[in-house]
Amino acid sequence: MLKVGVLGAGHLGKIHLRLLQQSEKYELVGFYDENQENGAKIAAEFGYKQFHTIATLIHAVDVIDIVTPTLSHYKCAKVSIKSGKHVFIEKPISNTVAEAEEIIALANEYKVKGQVGHVERFNPAFIATKNMIENPMFIETHRLAEFNPRGTDVPVVLDLMIHDIDAILSVVNSKVKNINASGVSVISDTPDIANARIEFENGCVANLTASRISMKNMRKSRFFQKDAYISVDFLDKVCEVVRMKDAPEVPGDFDMILQNAEGVKKQIYFANPEVEQNNAILDELESFADAINNNTTPVVTLEQGTNALRVAYQIIDCFKK
Repeated sequence: MLKVGVLGAGHLGKIHLRLLQQSEKYELVGFYDENQENGAKIAAEFGYKQFHTIATLIHAVDVIDIVTPTLSHYKCAKVSIKSGKHVFIEKPISNTVAEAEEIIALANEYKVKGQVGHVERFNPAFIATKNMIENPMFIETHRLAEFNPRGTDVPVVLDLMIHDIDAILSVVNSKVKNINASGVSVISDTPDIANARIEFENGCVANLTASRISMKNMRKSRFFQKDAYISVDFLDKVCEVVRMKDAPEVPGDFDMILQNAEGVKKQIYFANPEVEQNNAILDELESFADAINNNTTPVVTLEQGTNALRVAYQIIDCFKK
């Protein structure tokens, strides 16, 4: 079991603490929170060991789980990596692309592993369909959330849309060619609703919408590719696959057949792949333990987390223009 310490005991930090204590792959050593009063309260309530400096916690563990506000990710990662510790960093990897690139360079220099907490990669509906997503040419995503003041210190692109940016980059095997985007600030100082169109060199186009002032929650992605349409509901954890194949010469009574203007007939097949329910946060943390123990590449690398951040900032730059 890997000894792990958590930096940051806010809303998400508390979830990480609980799951790491349950995990059979980690030994939870303790946590550090900048707000010592908050830390003392959590230590008293749940029995986790509270450390009073970052240095003493880092010294006591093999892995540091960084769940602090984004502004401090770089500082926390830098001191952890320089101490030879593996780092799990909640998304986004850092506040700027330059910081993220330095984190990558440090991890390579000190030969430690790093993973970024893009939890939707571990969503069971996405896992159930990912191998079926082959060369998509049009992607549409909607990530809508009811207003929560907790996330408004960053634009909605870094708060919500970055989940979909990362998922899209993981299935489109091509470089970004062009980005157009617009964002509107409604009740925050930064955009609360945003739309982006990402064009890739291979011709794929992704249309992303994110809002944190919606009347209802929605997290849906649709992938269109030759002879198939794949729908992933990240919120309800369900998926649907619609495939088209050449129609049989003698269709059955209940077969759905489409015929185009050229007379080509296609049969439509509907499938609902089995979705194995999981705890995505626990899975992402334990996958990192496996990567360390087996010396394999983490599921979401520091480089991938940086690519998602880079695209997110290209979208934000479009707002300024």
